Amino acid sequence: MLNRRHLRIKALQNIYAWHMTEKKDTVSSQKLLMESIDSVYEMYIRMLALLVDVTEYTAIDAIERANKHLPTAEDLNPNQKLLHNKFIEVLKKNPEYSALVNKYQVNWHADPDLVKSIFIKLKETKEYVAYLAEEGETLESSKEIIKFIFRKVLLKNQNIIQAFEDKFINWPVDSEVMKGMIAKTLKNFTNEDPFKNKLTPISADWPEDSAFVKDLFVHTLKNDSKYQELIGERTKNWESERIALMDTILMKMAICEMMNFTSIPVKVTINEYLELSKDYSTPKSNSFINGILDKILNDLKRTNSIKKIGRGLIEE
Repeated sequence: MLNRRHLRIKALQNIYAWHMTEKKDTVSSQKLLMESIDSVYEMYIRMLALLVDVTEYTAIDAIERANKHLPTAEDLNPNQKLLHNKFIEVLKKNPEYSALVNKYQVNWHADPDLVKSIFIKLKETKEYVAYLAEEGETLESSKEIIKFIFRKVLLKNQNIIQAFEDKFINWPVDSEVMKGMIAKTLKNFTNEDPFKNKLTPISADWPEDSAFVKDLFVHTLKNDSKYQELIGERTKNWESERIALMDTILMKMAICEMMNFTSIPVKVTINEYLELSKDYSTPKSNSFINGILDKILNDLKRTNSIKKIGRGLIEE
């Protein structure tokens, strides 16, 4: 699931894109922000669908083997246990999953050679051979081979990685969220009644989290000049071109959060943006941003510009 840090990253990426475009259209930019968040969920559904298609290729493989010029006895009677994997069967019958596959128009059959190549590699693994040899299967035991296919076959296949990178520009970051969502789905599907299992939600509380990321995005851009002035007053000895745009955006977002989000402690806000600076800006950005934000925070406290609900939310 997406947590607040992931949502801050999404806002950061889209605010940066807004600064880099000539046409400053906040409404269109906000739409792109929400689409970029939704793309994480699409990635998750596409990966689930790929797992389904790999298991279903068992039937195609069986037909191809039976149609060999000189099929063996095994070719004529192949083990199709994976085709009836209990987890996959429950997933395919889940109405939420089916609706989302239709929503995102997922169709891995458009690239049959890709799915075939995965299945061929899978057949060569000792884990798959051991799975076929096991007697019986429960919903819980059926998940082990799916975990293996996901972690050790799909995520290790460069063609699969390339396919997702081509589709999702933020794959390097978003794939980590997707992995967690797949893992949570495997854990949470515990009932053989497909109507009693839930897919992993986009976030723990999407109504609240969607409001948070929209407000963070809109308020940061709406008050861009105001926050720039606050930063400028504390960076008079710096040439503006020497301050990285990413540093400026991170500071503006932090100021926005301190001033507009009454339930988020100031210390949490500052720590979050300092952590983001480690991944998204220069090696020296962390200490620079920390120093400037500390001075701005003191100014905001002095003018009573920070309103927080709850005791101890302003103190560092």
